[in-house]
Amino acid sequence: MKVLIVCTNHEAYPTKTTKTGVWLSELTHFYDVMAKRRIILDFVSPKGGNVPVDERSLDFKDECNARYWEDPVFRNKLEHSLTPSQIHPADYRLIYFAGGHGAMWDLPENQELIQITKSIYERNGMVSAVSHGVSGLMNVKLSDGSYLIQDKYLTGYSNMEETLMSFVSEVPFYLEDKLKERGAHFTKTMIPFMEFIEMDERLITGQNPGSAKKIASKALEELFEK
Repeated sequence: MKVLIVCTNHEAYPTKTTKTGVWLSELTHFYDVMAKRRIILDFVSPKGGNVPVDERSLDFKDECNARYWEDPVFRNKLEHSLTPSQIHPADYRLIYFAGGHGAMWDLPENQELIQITKSIYERNGMVSAVSHGVSGLMNVKLSDGSYLIQDKYLTGYSNMEETLMSFVSEVPFYLEDKLKERGAHFTKTMIPFMEFIEMDERLITGQNPGSAKKIASKALEELFEK
């Protein structure tokens, strides 16, 4: 069984000098759960090639981060991600959008990734995303013209979390607000940054980096145990 992991190529903030990109634990925690079940994992990004990693996420006290950062197979996937044109949606049972602020710039409008997501979902596959990666689902339309997330219960990085991290002036939009504009039923924890996932049929979303492992576990439960 194959799973497709979507990552950003975007690494620059409008004014901050620190680099953004994918949030490392949102990759490693999801990847680890899947790899232990011998799932084949492919990485794709809008441009293909190197996936930048948000500098603030390079936490090597996190055992999972440290282990995969030194793993040549994982690093090769990260540095040589596939382009959307190389992807055959019928090969995948699940697509997962990793977050990091970079995702907000290049995932929502990428038409190839939108079509890949639509195809996987309409073939009875599962769609999942965490934190800012949920922005990659905003503009996915199904064959009937409706938005994938319309009337769905989901979560993602909340307005409160964005405010507490002091990145409001840098981001192109509030993710929570955009998801609500698309007709989604947005849910979140009372306490910011706590692990939280939401599931609505074949859509699984996580609020923040701490939710990535739980998304993977829930997805495997749905795919193999039901």
